Amino acid sequence: MTLQRRMRTEVLAAAALALVGLVGCTTTSGGSENGGDVAQELAVAVQFPIENLDPHGASAMDNGTQIAAKAIFSPLVRIVGKSQFEGVLAESWQTNADASEWTFNLRDNVTFSDGSPVTGADVVASFNRVVKLAGPMAVNFKDHQARVDGTDTVVITGKGPDPALLGKLITFYVTPANQDKAGWEKPVGSGPFVLQQFAPGQNLVLGANPKYWAGKPQLDRLELRSIQEISARMTALKTGEVGLTWAMPDDQIPALRSDPDLAVEKLDGGAVVTMWMNSSAKGLTSPAVRRALWQAVDFETIIKSLYPETGTLANSVIGTNVLGYAPQTPVKYDPVAAKAALDAAGWDYGQTIRFQFSQPQFQQFTDAVASDLAKIGVKVDPTQKESAVFLQDLLALNWDLNIQQLGTAGFDAATNLGRLYTCAAKRTGYCNAELDNLLTQAGSTSDTAKRQDLYAQASKIIWDDAVGMYPMFVQIPYARSKALQDFTLPMDGVPDFAKVRIGSDAR
Repeated sequence: MTLQRRMRTEVLAAAALALVGLVGCTTTSGGSENGGDVAQELAVAVQFPIENLDPHGASAMDNGTQIAAKAIFSPLVRIVGKSQFEGVLAESWQTNADASEWTFNLRDNVTFSDGSPVTGADVVASFNRVVKLAGPMAVNFKDHQARVDGTDTVVITGKGPDPALLGKLITFYVTPANQDKAGWEKPVGSGPFVLQQFAPGQNLVLGANPKYWAGKPQLDRLELRSIQEISARMTALKTGEVGLTWAMPDDQIPALRSDPDLAVEKLDGGAVVTMWMNSSAKGLTSPAVRRALWQAVDFETIIKSLYPETGTLANSVIGTNVLGYAPQTPVKYDPVAAKAALDAAGWDYGQTIRFQFSQPQFQQFTDAVASDLAKIGVKVDPTQKESAVFLQDLLALNWDLNIQQLGTAGFDAATNLGRLYTCAAKRTGYCNAELDNLLTQAGSTSDTAKRQDLYAQASKIIWDDAVGMYPMFVQIPYARSKALQDFTLPMDGVPDFAKVRIGSDAR
């Protein structure tokens, strides 16, 4: 039975539903504080498993961790448009003339879910913890310091100007200063929901936070489920077991779109399928070799075959809606020229390229890439890894070819190029002093036109040196029950459930 049909019979089935437990989208009698005698429950099939609830460490930038963090914790600011932000914990902020110092004034009377006040000391402790843990987010705050200026004011200072700081802060979440001592099994936050149950990699169950500063959420209970097998996830959506999912394969979209009880929308969030090549690995140190491998793959055909709904051939390392986007000359598919270039470079055809991926939706893509490379004699071993192993090997450069879908937080190249492509980042095995200089300059000027030009120059180096292959711009499809109300497509690719409700006035 679809969600909408179940909604139509909800009143008659209230007693029975009380025994069912958490389902996709339900209203049941039970004396909810949100709606008189209406309790609201929602189950969601997330794109990536939620393995960790710590928003500061090694998995801080994982999509699963970010979704959990947005529900449980609060950032200082959030993005509402390109280069447009609004306050969350920060009620207001100011910067000095060269954007080297930012002052954030916290909202009054905001508390964590345990009733303790959110103070500047908590913000500073969280900031320092991010830097100390040296996870993927720490690069954003290199050479920055945070200090308390009174109970409700925090000052963040860099060694030089940082006009992109607000964009970097949208993924920075504030936790209590003593959270490490309390443990991360049941973290305390100031977000719209509180933790009820957590099985890493399986599901996260949350309840409404009655102390949330913006008002208690409409949903009384929210379950974020990992259903990685595509057919099972689609079945769960169609039968009403879950009320929302996203990033489903293109071949599933027409059937979902034809279901009268479901709504399908696509988000252009600036994501790019990114295939880094480990520039420090055997055989891959030369830009000519890396470019030849790129040239040997017919990405245009792969995209048309596998992603007719959501994919377009990319012409940049970052999305078109990102400050710093600059179109590059496409790499033309030419297997004959690719083979000749590899021969000239002395490629070892006995070598096998270790091609790692984490999520099942990349299986067909990686197989297609491996097939094209095999046509010119290059051996490739696509290997799916569990999320935690994938991340560990990614950071250790224990791979030759790697595939991810990368967005750009804050729609500013500083949070992508500036974070991932410096020598200090050690993310791709690639190091270029000229590129470092461009990225440093771009991150240190408040002149928008100059920043655009500098990032354009940096993009050209990354593209021409084939630090990776950048095959596809991605639109992310979302499918939901029409009974799900007040859900908006998330600009940053991380859904927010603070205002979501279940209602029969389906849109």
